[in-house]
Order: sequence, then structure tokens, then C-alpha cells
Amino acid sequence: MNFTEIAQTRQSCRRYDPTRPVEAEKLAAILEAGRLSPSACNGQPYHVTVCRGEAARQVAKATQGMGMNKFTTDAPIQLVISEKPYVKTAALGAKVKGNDYRSIDIGILAAYLTAEATAQGLGTCILGWLDDAKIREVCGLDGAVRLVICLGYPAPDDTLRVKKRKSAADLITEKE
Repeated sequence: MNFTEIAQTRQSCRRYDPTRPVEAEKLAAILEAGRLSPSACNGQPYHVTVCRGEAARQVAKATQGMGMNKFTTDAPIQLVISEKPYVKTAALGAKVKGNDYRSIDIGILAAYLTAEATAQGLGTCILGWLDDAKIREVCGLDGAVRLVICLGYPAPDDTLRVKKRKSAADLITEKE
């Protein structure tokens, strides 16, 4: 699968097959893709906690406040992405330029993780609706939880949806 095919087929999975575990080698490939993702000053200011079993169920429950994200219960793995401190050069750049490089780096990490998951035939959903304190407690984390990525095989009836995107003309301007 080339990158364009990954971009065309990756979608937010909201129906997982709870009977199909994720193979260790596929999870390893996904995590390696994330490890290789670029970051400001190569600082990688994040940590990925892989939650399975009871930990995955507790993290899923912590993403379901106010009736949201009920589908997360069926995903066998929850990848919890938490913040770590900047390296000194990125911290200086963030302060001088007023830019939140950590958020950018976490977004790139999430893109790499979800793209590789798609290439491995798995489904993902990136969640920002979460109970930070509860997930920190479940995972023993000291850094803010920024995202949770549900990971598993899509349910057989979770078909590819037509992508609704803005036109290229609305998103792209060329200048010379």
C-alpha cells in the first residue's frame, strides 16, 4: 500500500471486532513507525503507553464521558499519548517563536501511528475527548494525556466511507 492509498483508506474506525486480537508484529510495526516520526529538534516530547486488557477497558471508559465514544469498549488496544518535557533547544524555540511544537510533534506521531496501522490492515480512531486525571491514574503517568488512539480490527460491517473534504482550491494557494 503506498501513502496515497493509505490516505484514501484510513478513516476513524467506530466499530471494532472485539474477537480479533492485534498481532504482536503488527503492533511492533506501528510503534516503530511512531518512533521514527519527526519532531522539533528530534526531541520526541511524548510517551506512548500501550494499554490492553483491563487497562484498555479502563482507558476506553475514561474516553466515554457525557455519552461519547461508546465504540472504544470493543477496541482491544488503547494507545495513550502523553506529554513529556521539551528538549532545551525546542523549549527555547517554542518560547522565542510562540509556537507549541509539542502539539505539532504529537500530531505527527499520531499521523504516523495511524498510517502504519492502516497499512497493517487495522482500524484507528484518534480521541481528544478524555478524562486526563483518570487515564493518568490508570497508566501511572505524570505528563498530560493529549490523545488516545483506539486500535484494532474493524468490524466486518465497518465499510469504507466516502471522504468529505474541502476542495484543493479551498486548501491550497500557489505563489511564485
